[in-house]
Amino acid sequence: MRVRIIEPTKKVENKKLKVCAYARVSTDNTKQGESLENQITYYKRLITSNPEYDFVGIFADKGITGTTENRPEFKRMLDLCREKKIDVIITKSISRFARNTLDTLNYVRTLKELGIGVLFEKENINTLDSKGEVLLTILSSLAQDESRSISENSTWGIRRKFEQGKVIVNHKKFLGYDKDEDGNLVINEKQAKIVKRIYKDFLNGKGANRIAKELEEERIQNWNGTTKWYVSSIRKMLTNEKYKGDAILQKTYTVDFLTKKRVENKGEVPMYYVEESHPAIIDKEMWETV
Repeated sequence: MRVRIIEPTKKVENKKLKVCAYARVSTDNTKQGESLENQITYYKRLITSNPEYDFVGIFADKGITGTTENRPEFKRMLDLCREKKIDVIITKSISRFARNTLDTLNYVRTLKELGIGVLFEKENINTLDSKGEVLLTILSSLAQDESRSISENSTWGIRRKFEQGKVIVNHKKFLGYDKDEDGNLVINEKQAKIVKRIYKDFLNGKGANRIAKELEEERIQNWNGTTKWYVSSIRKMLTNEKYKGDAILQKTYTVDFLTKKRVENKGEVPMYYVEESHPAIIDKEMWETV
């Protein structure tokens, strides 16, 4: 028997890989913003300096947690992957890609079926490698445990502050107050006049519907700068103890550290009532009467 080798007639072209990077920071503060800009600069230099890569772009989500699906740039990147416009994704670590083990593996497997690899720099994992998925499963589980631990520590810290009477309020959605340099609630005099008017109108016999209608007719601005007033918002303002200078803390709590879902506290966890925690806009007698 004789074997004759038939040499290939077509040359295999070494096509450049279409490469992008995904970057994310979980908060929207200045320091994290600088971190994101540094990541973008780093990955652009890394990809463009490699002669085997074609630079597709940098996809970056800012101030969005990895435990939710609200990541527009991440979704846009996946859409391009489905359109075969990306071959490789480079990212810093598993925790930047997703902290949920199931989500991480689902994304990786979906991309793998499309022939697209993900390179996790910190963990030194290439998902197209035979060992990649085994390592990824183990490390993703560790990342998820870390996310749970961070969430529990954060919750513990917040509750310790509550026990000490330290009020944590989102003043941006709270008509009548601002915060000073130390984070303490201070009265916004312009907005406080609107709050006082609402209370006085109610005591004079006007219902929440009529109060909301009159505020809209006079085009008086709400906390968000719009002139739309909701009846439900008026009712909440009339029963909000913070306007008399007190605060009930932990009215809601987080039930799932991955989805960050919050629900009303109906006695499942402690609440804390802090008297005279900040300056009052409405005196206690008027508030009790309302």
